[in-house]
Amino acid sequence: MHIDLDAFFVSVEQAVSPRLRNRPVVVGGRPDRRGVVAAASYEARAFGIHSAMPLITAQRLCPQAIFIEGSFTRYAQASRKFMAILADFSPFLQPVGIDEAYLDVTGFESLHGSLRQMGEKIRQRIKDELGITASIGIANAKMVAKIASEQAKPDGLVEVAIGEEAAFLKPLAIGRLPGIGKKTERIFRGLGISTIGKLASMPPSALKGHLGTYGEVLHGYARGRDSRRVEPPAEAKSISRETTFGTDTWDRAFLEATLRYLSEKAGAKLRQRNRQAHCVTLKLRYADFTTLTRRLTLNQATDSDQVIFSTGLKLMQKALRQQKQAVRLIGIGASGFCEAASQLDMLDTQAARQEILETTIDRIRRKYGFTAIQTGRTLKLKDIFGHDEGSYKLTTPSLSR
Repeated sequence: MHIDLDAFFVSVEQAVSPRLRNRPVVVGGRPDRRGVVAAASYEARAFGIHSAMPLITAQRLCPQAIFIEGSFTRYAQASRKFMAILADFSPFLQPVGIDEAYLDVTGFESLHGSLRQMGEKIRQRIKDELGITASIGIANAKMVAKIASEQAKPDGLVEVAIGEEAAFLKPLAIGRLPGIGKKTERIFRGLGISTIGKLASMPPSALKGHLGTYGEVLHGYARGRDSRRVEPPAEAKSISRETTFGTDTWDRAFLEATLRYLSEKAGAKLRQRNRQAHCVTLKLRYADFTTLTRRLTLNQATDSDQVIFSTGLKLMQKALRQQKQAVRLIGIGASGFCEAASQLDMLDTQAARQEILETTIDRIRRKYGFTAIQTGRTLKLKDIFGHDEGSYKLTTPSLSR
């Protein structure tokens, strides 16, 4: 099964505020500020609004649309509940992003009567417990199941019987096949291939001449062949937090305060996962959209907010001296993970005190929210950003975490 939550960000907002239901809603930010659409309700999509569209364009297409900045905290909570529901039906779960997942249900259908009945039970639980709808595709291959869930949208279920995969795919437009972007689609259309069925009828050797071995993979997909298994997600190789500002800024104190906030978010996630990082990466995007990344490998792995921040601050100060432009986006990341382990140093009691302090702060914030206890640097943000469920609500189209 491929289970996909319908218009996820919007659906979560509608569950919280029923007044938004059956209305054109756009999540991503205010249209009088720079930004892009993160999600649009189906009522808004009827006006031609889609993800990644500039907010100002969305407002022009649908002046009556309701624009919402969004809350990643709220969406993450809903996502965790969604995955927990799926895990109740099968332990073989592969999340794909925040709002969709594959579920291997082989052998579990007998507990529910049939695969279709099982799928309907999943959809009903999501609706009852989260207040949002899901679309499900059922098939003998991951790729076919994903296309089936797209066909089921919104709020539906499509099952493709074993042996019927090629017939199901045959009339669909070539662009519906996962892995085909705009560039590849243009190549296929130049070859006279407009549907998945036409692709399936092409000799694999002809496709290999245009797309290499990837052409053979797509040919197999077009015939409904996909041997990939449902696999649990691998551990993330990095943790990063970033935000795009509503307006470009030169304000060093503001940049430092935001960097400190993001560093504390990244550090807390490291400690939550019982990981330390050997490398810290700074990301800056300037007003002209030039993006710079700078990284520094540490002598000793860390999960300390202070070390992450001080390292990022050095990288930022050096970068700003070299590039005389206002900043559009800032981010901090940690990578090169190892198991968290403390090495006692009889001469360095400050590190031990810092570890105790950050562990205590984590405990307070888990109970009362981030803004319950802050450093002097992040306190500056309270005059700029509002609060959202115990954290700062960054007015940004990227729905910063």
